[in-house]
Amino acid sequence: MNSAAGKRRPPTAQQFVLEELRRAITSGELRPGDQIRQDALAARLDVSRVPLREALKSLEAEGLVVHHVHRGYFVAELSLADLEEIYRIRELLEGEAVRSAVARADEGLLDTVEEIQRAVEEAAESGDVTEMAAANRRFHFALIEASGMPRLIRLVATLWDSTDAYRSLYYAEAGHRDLAVREHRAVIAALRDGDADTAVRRLDEHRTHAVAALREVLDLR
Repeated sequence: MNSAAGKRRPPTAQQFVLEELRRAITSGELRPGDQIRQDALAARLDVSRVPLREALKSLEAEGLVVHHVHRGYFVAELSLADLEEIYRIRELLEGEAVRSAVARADEGLLDTVEEIQRAVEEAAESGDVTEMAAANRRFHFALIEASGMPRLIRLVATLWDSTDAYRSLYYAEAGHRDLAVREHRAVIAALRDGDADTAVRRLDEHRTHAVAALREVLDLR
């Protein structure tokens, strides 16, 4: 695991390790079920075990890693039933958020999502899975945060965090990246028309396709 060249190192060792671990998980460098070997990781990142343990505790609280007694930390795995439940809850909450966002008629929202979409498409074309996942998250949360519902936003963020390790599996295939680009464009078209029902329906289809693809991946693991 290598830290990104040219980036400013976070002010504390714990934040540095936390960012590096999260990047490794969301990029697919560490996959669901992989063991996190603390000695090797501490040496590679040139940190002591203390900030590493604190970072792992933070990721455990987010649901990204799990701790097994006498075995150590592992990247969290989700069953297909867990994944489907999380996406179903997201469907309910995000649908409410998008309807609220459209009703609030924030004039800058469309410009924001269109700008983010350009980053999504650049990442999709270049095959940059890490940036694709990050830009995809910015796209969706631009809509969710425009709802003006802070508690709902926090709930959705928790659900997203718990499935971050699976997005790299989805975006690893060019066909999935291309499909996400087209689906985002359909959402933007609905937003441009002020059509909340269609925007929600397009987002529902977007999630359904992701779950179907991940179902196949999980069956193969």
